[in-house]
Amino acid sequence: MERGGKTLTGVERHFPDSEIIVTKTDTRGWITYANEVFSAISGYAEAESLGQPHSLIRHPHMPRCVFKLLWDTIEAGHEIFAYVNNRAKNGDHYWVFAHVTPTFASGGNIVGYHSSRRSPKRSAIDAVVPLYDRLLRAEQAAADRKTGLAASTAMLHDLLARHGKSYDAFVLSL
Repeated sequence: MERGGKTLTGVERHFPDSEIIVTKTDTRGWITYANEVFSAISGYAEAESLGQPHSLIRHPHMPRCVFKLLWDTIEAGHEIFAYVNNRAKNGDHYWVFAHVTPTFASGGNIVGYHSSRRSPKRSAIDAVVPLYDRLLRAEQAAADRKTGLAASTAMLHDLLARHGKSYDAFVLSL
């Protein structure tokens, strides 16, 4: 099955609760460090991932508005938690509970980003999938990518406002 030019197998990969996927990127999102757990679950050897954009593992079923929120948050110097569906090299997928933080130089400037990803709770993924599907459909129904991103972003902000929670609080409540 192909979607967005990437082969998808429909097979979900899992990793133990005791392991943590760690990557670091520069300010553009290019991978500068990836641990062995990342290589094992993603299927990308260290030499294949270093120097590549982190979007290397972007799953085409992930709504763009979630990544926009993530980037807006970390570029503003704040941490964020998110459930993310990633695509392995062979087209398998794996869900993670991500904690992404900016890395600061001694002068206070952001010099990169650090992401630690844990194995997510299945109940949280079951709650996130219908939301992400709705957001993705809104993006795809629009006449163009910019309009689609605006529509899904508005949907996400409306949901958070109805729940009276920040995105982090919403995610942590799942």
